[in-house]
Amino acid sequence: MFPSISILAEPPVAVVDKNVDKHGTRAAAEGYLKFLYTDEGQEIGARHHYRPRNAAVLARHAAEFPKLKLVTIDEAFGGWQTAHKAHFADGAIFDQIYQPGS
Repeated sequence: MFPSISILAEPPVAVVDKNVDKHGTRAAAEGYLKFLYTDEGQEIGARHHYRPRNAAVLARHAAEFPKLKLVTIDEAFGGWQTAHKAHFADGAIFDQIYQPGS
């Protein structure tokens, strides 16, 4: 079983100049970003249970990723600031339902 609707995860990816320059990892970081959304990069992600953004790759893995409606945080929750205030701020819904040690 799987849900009929889910939140589209869109984690940002970026090269942080100060960090890569400090650690000498600029070439690796830039290479990763260039590779991430290639067909091969998407295939690797799909094999590790991440829903591909590339339609052709997604079609090849249709059995593992059933069709479902994907909504954004903006569409479903009015944006990150609104969602955070309602669900994750101190005293919000998460705090109300979380039961440590259960």
